[in-house]
This record gives sequence, structure tokens and C-alpha cells, in this order.
Amino acid sequence: MEGPRWLDEREDRAWRGYRRMRRLLDLELGRELMQDAGLSEPDYDVLSDLSETPEQRLRLSELADRMLWSRSRLSHHISRMQQRGLVTRLECATDGRGSIVALTPAGRRAVETAAPGHVAAVRRHLIDLLTPAEIEALGALSQRVVDHLAARRTGPAAAPTHWPEG
Repeated sequence: MEGPRWLDEREDRAWRGYRRMRRLLDLELGRELMQDAGLSEPDYDVLSDLSETPEQRLRLSELADRMLWSRSRLSHHISRMQQRGLVTRLECATDGRGSIVALTPAGRRAVETAAPGHVAAVRRHLIDLLTPAEIEALGALSQRVVDHLAARRTGPAAAPTHWPEG
């Protein structure tokens, strides 16, 4: 049996740099989102996913798949968001066991209020630090890793493999 293929110095630097960058970026974006809009990152993910659908609603199971969360974990989070008036839960007409999560007017206002500041923070802490070629490279390598990992997943929880153009 062959031993592990250890990372060389260059690979280790890239891996550790990526992990540190991801942690710091997530921490800063989450901090600013909470400070500026009173929303956690999961709140924003739920609201933005719902706001991008034509009817501003999704089955709870589909939303859980998009977020890569268990249905139970998302259901608890949705309950907390419901108490704040950001979303509502509806019965699924075609499946008595399923439920639909819908954006409320307050949730719509919250995501519309939060989005400009969040995008500005993403620009300030990532996008504007990169050259156009680096942005292209980041997009390509991210897509390659997502495609690889999505191919390993099976069933309805498989992540979407392509982001919208824009």
C-alpha cells in the first residue's frame, strides 16, 4: 500500500492560504452583514435564494439542498426567521408532507436593504483586490471544484453545478 502523497511547500502554502482566506472572509462578511443589516449569513442566503425565484418561494427540501443543510436544521432556522416575520411557511398543495417557504414583504425589504452593503463588502474584501484575469481564474477553478464535488453527490441533495451568468 502506498503512503500519503504529502503536499509540497508550494501546495501547502496554497492550501493553508485558501483555508485562512476563507475563514477570514466568511468572518468579515458575516460580521458586516450582521452589523449593517441585522442578518446572519444563513438568513441572507435564505432570503436571497427566495428573492431570486419567480414566485419568491421554494419547497423547504429544495432550499435545504441549495444550502447544503439538513431539512431539520433548515426547518429550525426557518422557524426563527418566521418569528421575525421574514418568511412564512405554507403547506404544499401537491404533497401533504412537504412545506413551502415563502418570502414575506418584510423579508423582501430586508434582503433589498442588505444586498447593496453585502455586495459592496464582497467587492471590498475580494473582487476589487483581484485583476480581471484572477477573477476569471477564480471562477474557473471554483467551477471545477464544484463540478468535481457535485459529481460525487447523488440524489436530490446534489448541489447545482453552475452559477447564473452575470
